[in-house]
Amino acid sequence: MKQKLLELILTHAYRYSEQPFTLASGKKSRHYFNCKEITLVPDRLELLCKFIVERHLDESGILKPQAFGGLTMGADPICYGISLEFRKQDKNIYPLIVRKFSKDHGTNKLVEGAVHEVKSCVIVDDVITTGGSTIQAIRSMRDSGIVVVQGICILDRQEGGMDAILAEGVQMFPIFKKSDFGNLEHE
Repeated sequence: MKQKLLELILTHAYRYSEQPFTLASGKKSRHYFNCKEITLVPDRLELLCKFIVERHLDESGILKPQAFGGLTMGADPICYGISLEFRKQDKNIYPLIVRKFSKDHGTNKLVEGAVHEVKSCVIVDDVITTGGSTIQAIRSMRDSGIVVVQGICILDRQEGGMDAILAEGVQMFPIFKKSDFGNLEHE
């Protein structure tokens, strides 16, 4: 399963350009991983979430998750997919969504979902570069009274994000690191 995911990322999510891409972190890179090409395609998302639930969580030591959540939009489909995979085992594991900004109407909450049902959450992101988006989600979860000490992501770009997140007290377990893809063309 993991090898198939790696191949799908290389085929569908990875892009190279002489004209650097601007990443969410603001950094520039000729190498771009758009993991939404995995998470927004049903069969690819299903494979990803099946791998996470059946293998990655155990291998990472994440044994009894109550919820999975992260900053919208990168984390949303992953959290929903994981929740649905757990439903196949007759378990309710809740997806939580962290808004980038609170709404100016309604309850003004940053964290949406069954917040009252969970005490802890595994933080989720698709790609981590500097860790800024993940840290924003961690802080919002904690401000909502939710304990966050572990997290998962599809890809660690190995540009300092894991250390920044660890400084927040959260151990991340990436499925892949950029180095797992070998020498990407045009390095």
